[in-house]
Amino acid sequence: MPEKQTVQIAEAKGRPMLHWVGKRPLDYVTAFPAQLVEAFNPTGEETNAQGLLFHGDNKDVLAWLLAHGYRGKVNLIYIDPPFYSGADYVRRVQLRGVQTPKLEGEAHSLGEQIQYTDIWANDMYLQFMYERFLLLKELLADEGSIWVHCDYHKSHHLRYLMDEVFGDENFINEAVWRRKGGSALSGMSRMSTATDTLFLYSKSTDYVFNIVYMEPDKEYVEQMFTRQDEDGRRFMVTVISSPTYRPNLIYGFKGYKTPPKGWRYSKEKMEELDRQGYLYYPEDKTKQIYKRIYLDEYKGQPVNSLWTDISLLKGTSSELVGFPTQKPEDLIARILRISSNPGDFVLDCFIGSGTTAAVAQKLGRRWIAADINKGAIQTTSKRLQTIIQEQIEAGTLPQQAAFQTSEVSETSEVSPNPASLSFSVYRVNDYDLQVQHNEAVNLAVELIGIERTKTDTFFDGTLGRRLVKIVPFNHPLTLLDLQLLQDELKARPDEDRDIVVICLGKETAIDPWLEDYNKRRPVNKIEVIELRTDQKYGKFFVHQPARAQVRIERQDGNIIVEIEDFISPTIVERLEMDTPLFKAQIPDWRAMVDVVLIDTAYDGDVFDINLSDVPQKKNDLVNGHYELPAPDGSTTVAVKIIDMLGEEVLVTEEI
Repeated sequence: MPEKQTVQIAEAKGRPMLHWVGKRPLDYVTAFPAQLVEAFNPTGEETNAQGLLFHGDNKDVLAWLLAHGYRGKVNLIYIDPPFYSGADYVRRVQLRGVQTPKLEGEAHSLGEQIQYTDIWANDMYLQFMYERFLLLKELLADEGSIWVHCDYHKSHHLRYLMDEVFGDENFINEAVWRRKGGSALSGMSRMSTATDTLFLYSKSTDYVFNIVYMEPDKEYVEQMFTRQDEDGRRFMVTVISSPTYRPNLIYGFKGYKTPPKGWRYSKEKMEELDRQGYLYYPEDKTKQIYKRIYLDEYKGQPVNSLWTDISLLKGTSSELVGFPTQKPEDLIARILRISSNPGDFVLDCFIGSGTTAAVAQKLGRRWIAADINKGAIQTTSKRLQTIIQEQIEAGTLPQQAAFQTSEVSETSEVSPNPASLSFSVYRVNDYDLQVQHNEAVNLAVELIGIERTKTDTFFDGTLGRRLVKIVPFNHPLTLLDLQLLQDELKARPDEDRDIVVICLGKETAIDPWLEDYNKRRPVNKIEVIELRTDQKYGKFFVHQPARAQVRIERQDGNIIVEIEDFISPTIVERLEMDTPLFKAQIPDWRAMVDVVLIDTAYDGDVFDINLSDVPQKKNDLVNGHYELPAPDGSTTVAVKIIDMLGEEVLVTEEI
């Protein structure tokens, strides 16, 4: 198989068409290889229904899926993409199991870790979403549909993009989710935003759409179910006239008035309802017949396009994983129940905290998930391991026979069996290298104190009154970079601020060029901060990796793993940086550890998880001592320790 493949993409033919600067069609994409890096298969099942979790740019992931047999195979797509909010989304990171008074406890906060940046220049956002919509359409099955979650920032533009890519004739619904109540703040210059928008489009007119019922509202029940039959069963009545004129349904029935547009049911169906006691006859035959709806059979009201009954996660919820913009499981469950059936493929390529994959696993759907952020992959993996272990402990077996369309009620306690009890993690196009670069830029911005600029297309931010330009860290500062900077300043004749250039390495010709340039310029002077050598900021790039002391041995047919110590210099440095008045004191090395994974037969390529120690609560600690059955003969045992900042330490030993 070649290392990369070219995948053709169909053009968008829908109307209307939105235009922007730099709009480009996507005729083809290059599919780069995907490397299997981790597997979780505790039952050893052999199945093609296992979950797939991809780490990489989702454009690369979608291209890989198209090149490997998934074109037209995905039944439901839900995405919660960036909203064009102009914000950095972060999560608060703290040590595990540290319960101390507030002042001292603050010394155990590791601060905020950027998960993703929702800042865009000009029309890059539109091109970004346009390309991904084109790829997603190729993956959708003919009966499939796509839900796009957005807010007021770009919902109008996204609607036009989806009209163009999927066709306005395939628009199904716009649902409005009230994610929070009103704000108690006063003196605001605008109304508080309390809603998000969900757009639902299909691939064709033959799409899956299940009627889902909401839990009955108590007040509604009291107001509507006021009648009782001779057995004391409470019921309400509803009209059974046709909403549109149906001449074949205009007939007389027991002398009662026939609705002007006809009955809702055929005469045979009406007679059957009569025999079953479901028809309600008024004393006055000039009135219409009604149908009885009994309270003990009432499923609730069908879900409409206004969702006010699902709330944002609360701080005490067991769902919370500390990830920004996390959505409640009830919200995703409703979407999956409406637009998919057990056994269907569900795709989310902005997986974030892993909610879509988690709900799909619980509702018996097969799932594919992807994210550009390594923290999202670690969070999702940890979440899925916990769910699958719970399913195994509950004795549920994966689906083997044909998948059935069954559940329609959100109040049902019964969930279908899982599609599988395993998943694999792939890395596409060696994305770790790119992520390290992005994280380095974000952390450099934080360390130096740069204020990010959300609207400037060239400069990255400001430092005091000076403009800041960050040269990509994958190459040293060159004279060409400085020439591009000069060209930009010439286009801004009124700009009088000085410039700070941040770089990682620089050519030898840079210093004499800068000395000459600054002598000749009374304004727009340039200072360079080279992060390898700068005395004030350079220490940031002297990275000391986390280290672990692990004892691995074989005893009586078992493998004994004992983690004796663990240290993360990055965590220690953050604690001392954030709380300079307090010396960082970590009472237990386990406070720094988020997850421990063990592979008893590591082949050097794929980490096959035989044991996962994932603490259930924030204050729970990993065990640190483990006993596992030993495979026959010599083997390589691998222990992967992931700290609270997501840094991984891999310890291996042949025994």
